[in-house]
Amino acid sequence: MNQNKPPSDQLFARPLEQVERFSFDEHVAGVFADMIARSVPGYDLTLTMIGVIAAHFVQEHRRCYDLGCSLGAATLAMRHRIPDSCHIVAVDNSEAMSRRCRENIRQDKAAARVDVLCADIMDIGIDQATMVTFNFTLQFIPAGQRLSVLETIYRGLEPGGVLILSEKIALPGDSEQELFETLHHDFKRTMGYSDLEIAQKRAALDQVLVPDTTDTHKERLHMAGFREVYTWFQCVNFASWLAIK
Repeated sequence: MNQNKPPSDQLFARPLEQVERFSFDEHVAGVFADMIARSVPGYDLTLTMIGVIAAHFVQEHRRCYDLGCSLGAATLAMRHRIPDSCHIVAVDNSEAMSRRCRENIRQDKAAARVDVLCADIMDIGIDQATMVTFNFTLQFIPAGQRLSVLETIYRGLEPGGVLILSEKIALPGDSEQELFETLHHDFKRTMGYSDLEIAQKRAALDQVLVPDTTDTHKERLHMAGFREVYTWFQCVNFASWLAIK
């Protein structure tokens, strides 16, 4: 047995009498590495490119943030490509996620300092940052607070600093939305999820994960102050943007 293989996500494999609202609790945290890899097309590439972008933008003695860090995958992607003198602040409001993130950091051999905070990202300050990652997290924040979060990030970035924002997206047309949802579900079937699992997880995420369109994201990033916003990645209904202060 491969000891490095994450526990398999079986949370929705059996019929549930009542599908509860999705939350990042102990059960989800325990299988999250498998869940996100099998649910988000291009996830591994997104992590690889976070490292590539970090190597390009982050210089000695700089600070980086990973907001909504979950198990620390983006934190580690940055840590392995930035100078040892840098400092990463990883933030998640789930105690289960934060605890596992700390353990993953302890097991990692890279030298850059990492502090893991269990806190609401709405309550923390961003200060002297050169890079911020915000992976599949904004979609869980109430729509009316999303611009405020991005403005906080923008103010905390140094000139020339960058934000990587990755999200599930809504599509502008009904036919495009239907097609890309179908392709996403086909991807999940290819990754081993059953129709029951797909349906029950979708019900759990209803009104919890609320996506925006690409145009909405780009407009909001510009409203927050970012001078350059690029869509560097999209795979069906998942996308990532590079925003530069």
